[in-house]
Amino acid sequence: MTEQKTEVTNIVRTKDVKKIYRMGEEVVEALRGVDLEIQEGEYISIMGPSGSGKSTLFNMVGGLDKPTSGSVYIDEVDVAQLDAYELAWLRCRKIGYIFQSFNLIPVMTALENVTLPMTFAGLTTDEARDKGVELLKRVGLGDRVLHKPFQLSGGQQQRVAIARAMANDPAIILADEPTGNLDLKTGREIIELLKQMNSESNVTVISATHDMKMLSASDRIVWIRDGRIDRIEKRADLDIHIGDIGGDQEGGVKAGEAGKPKE
Repeated sequence: MTEQKTEVTNIVRTKDVKKIYRMGEEVVEALRGVDLEIQEGEYISIMGPSGSGKSTLFNMVGGLDKPTSGSVYIDEVDVAQLDAYELAWLRCRKIGYIFQSFNLIPVMTALENVTLPMTFAGLTTDEARDKGVELLKRVGLGDRVLHKPFQLSGGQQQRVAIARAMANDPAIILADEPTGNLDLKTGREIIELLKQMNSESNVTVISATHDMKMLSASDRIVWIRDGRIDRIEKRADLDIHIGDIGGDQEGGVKAGEAGKPKE
């Protein structure tokens, strides 16, 4: 009897990606040759200290910036070869974005914020409304569809942002410090919601974060240092513990053991 092999599909692939910024006579090498493969349906956390190149790499894989040299492939399409129209189509159809500061339009209701990307994608008003309501119900805001951002808590605003990111059934969700403006409890709820979306919809989640709580939800962690990949580790190989800070539980890697495999 022949065993069936499961074919692994890379949704994101970078090849020797370098990014150089020039500020007058100063040259900053933000990325120094990054090779990375991210599989369809993975939950990836990109971690590293400030100035490590983490955000630059995040922008590259999200089609928000182009490399100085090297290649970034999203669903095997070379992003650098796309014109402005093609890049806009890719961002609208293939990628959902979540930001630390939520980036909701303040004069719009939660439903209007969620349906706006659908309008750009060509859905009718009725189709967008029905789908938007279902998405808001899915993130636990079925009773907040007509609320504007100022009427919502930080956690609720981030839930709207997650629903908006899922608006056009993307292959990838890019989350830039999604828990950065939230308290511990709300941050954990947002991480669990992202993991739920990842599991139920098989959407690839790529998060740039400093939040150690994100490790417990990740399949792999990509550690960036000095513009290069320092190491890539699987969740199972990290010794993650739950501590207690100010009455709230905080997850993380034990001090001094970041990146150290279990015995």
